[in-house]
Amino acid sequence: MRAREAEVFDLGYQRYTGPREGRNRARLALFENGVRTVLGIGRGGRAKILPVGLFLAVITPAVVFVTILAFLDPIAGDDATQFIPGPADYYSIVSVILIIFGAIMAPELLCPDRRDNVLPLYLVRPLTSTDYLIARFLAFFSIVLVLVYAGQIVLQAGLILTAGDQVDYIRDNWQDVPRILFMGALIATFISVGPLAVAAFTTRRAYAAAFIIAAWLLLNSISDGLTFQECISEEFMQDGGTVSSTTECTRPVGDLAPYIGLLNLGGVTDNLNNMVFDVDLEPGEGSPSSMAVAELHDAFPIGVYVLWTGIPALLLCHRYRRIRL
Repeated sequence: MRAREAEVFDLGYQRYTGPREGRNRARLALFENGVRTVLGIGRGGRAKILPVGLFLAVITPAVVFVTILAFLDPIAGDDATQFIPGPADYYSIVSVILIIFGAIMAPELLCPDRRDNVLPLYLVRPLTSTDYLIARFLAFFSIVLVLVYAGQIVLQAGLILTAGDQVDYIRDNWQDVPRILFMGALIATFISVGPLAVAAFTTRRAYAAAFIIAAWLLLNSISDGLTFQECISEEFMQDGGTVSSTTECTRPVGDLAPYIGLLNLGGVTDNLNNMVFDVDLEPGEGSPSSMAVAELHDAFPIGVYVLWTGIPALLLCHRYRRIRL
C-alpha cells in the first residue's frame, strides 16, 4: 500500500507581536463584556427590549413628577413641590422596579458562562476566579448605579428649574446631593449582590429570576401580614357628649413585630433610606413593616443591610472557589 505524501499549507498564521497588556487589560475586557451582555449590545433587537424597558420604567416616575411640577408651578408657585415625591420618596418608589431588574438581568452575567462551561477559557488568560467575580459584579453594579442616579438627576433638574429662585433652592437643598449619592450606592450594592449570589447556584436564568422574585414576594407578604397594626377606638359618652376616647392598637405578633419587619426584603433599603434622609413616618405613610421597624434603634436596620449584602457576597465567593474550572 502506497503511503500518502504529506503536504504543508501556509495559512498565514503569525505570532502575536503587539503589546501584552497583562492582567488589568483582561479584567477590563471582562468588565466591558459584562456591560455589553446586560445591555444587549452586539446582539439582536430582542435582547435590548428588556433592559431598555426596565430603564424606561425607572426613569418614567421622575419624568411624570417633573411634568406634574411644570403644570402646577404657574398655579401653586413654590408650594408645587409639596404635591410630588422628594428624593427620599423616589428611591422607595423605584425600589420595586430595581429588584425586578436585578432578578432578571443579573443571572445573564453568570448562568450562561457556567452552563456553557466557558470559565476555563477566561482563565487561560492571567485571570483568577476572584478577578472574574469582581469584573462581573462591577459591570452589573455600574449599570444599576446609573439607573438609580438617572431618575434622581431628572427629578432634581426639574425641581431646580421650576423653583422660583434656583440659587436659593440649591442653597436650601444642597444637603440632598450627598444623601442621594450615598443612598444610591447602598441600593445598587444591595440590588447587585443578592441576585448574583443566587445566580451562582444554578445554570438556568429563569430559575434564578423566579427564586429571587418569589423570595421577595413571600418575605414581604409574611412580614407585612404579621406587622399589620389594627387599631380600635372607643368613645365614652355621657349626657349626649363625648367624655373621653381611647385607641388601642394591636399586631398579630405583639412586641415581636419590629423584629419580624426586618425580614421584609423591600424594606432593607427603605429603612436605610428613611434614616439617611431623616424621614419620620406618619401613620399610614409606610408599609406595616417599615412602620414597625421605625420603632427599633437605627443599629438594627443597618445590621440587617450588612447581613443581606455580606452573607450573599461570601456565598458568591465561596461558590466560585469550589467550582472546578
